[in-house]
Amino acid sequence: MLKILLLGCNGQLGWELQRSLAVLGDVVALGSAPAADGAGLCGDLGNLEELARTVRQVAPSIIVNAAAYTAVDRAEAEPERARAINALAPGVLALEAQRLGAWLVHYSTDYVFNGSGNTPWKEDDRCAPLSVYGSTKRAGELAVAACAKHLILRTSWVYGARGGNFAKTMLRLAAERESLTVIDDQIGAPTSAELLADVTAHALRAAMARPELAGTYHCAADGQTSWRGYAQFVLAQAQEMGVALKAGPEQVQATSTALYPTPAQRPLNSRLDTEKLRSAFSLHLPLWQIGVQRMLQETLGAKPT
Repeated sequence: MLKILLLGCNGQLGWELQRSLAVLGDVVALGSAPAADGAGLCGDLGNLEELARTVRQVAPSIIVNAAAYTAVDRAEAEPERARAINALAPGVLALEAQRLGAWLVHYSTDYVFNGSGNTPWKEDDRCAPLSVYGSTKRAGELAVAACAKHLILRTSWVYGARGGNFAKTMLRLAAERESLTVIDDQIGAPTSAELLADVTAHALRAAMARPELAGTYHCAADGQTSWRGYAQFVLAQAQEMGVALKAGPEQVQATSTALYPTPAQRPLNSRLDTEKLRSAFSLHLPLWQIGVQRMLQETLGAKPT
């Protein structure tokens, strides 16, 4: 049986990966805290020496790295920590995976691009990150690519039913306020952790049979929207499910990125072209609305009107 080392198991994506990867083999799932089984395993990407030792001790056939420094704004003030987790740690994993002859799966982001234009980004488009977060994620990609057997999945606007997310924030605010103001000039596709996890398992199975499939792929739900459009869809769905809100879709006002400054610059164009992934692995990627509906049903349940 294959042994799979999963890092970042307690995050939104890591939680779903525990389920999806179980059909491929025995999953050793680690969070950033020490393993509870007393084996002394380390899933803390900030501890590079112990991370390398853990990989050698587990000796997996597959390493899946779902851990990352994702505090985009905080990264501007903590560049070295962001670099350690997003760039140096993936480099350690790539080195150890190469020594073992193991597959390494890593997740990246549309933030490696500069967000210009209106055309969906392709895998070989020029990378030009706007932020520390984007720069460290790009450095991590380059480090992972040094491992012959690698899969890098770039994605955007990830959410999950577990933990906090944009939809839950909008629902909370809409229950408290008469109106909301949301950015409408950043465009992307909300992508569920569930979808990412299922694609990962499918792609891994195919790549293990056909190693020439190693490489970088864009993985995002189909379609596109703005953050405002996303919020309006969430509130409309919640109302249909009988959730009482002070602010409905019509009360979501538009604002621009320029009027909502943040420490880290956000890309306006987060569209990702997924043709390469769909063609290589014979996949159909569902519309973003389908995943969001499913997440809302799971988190809210069917409430009476």
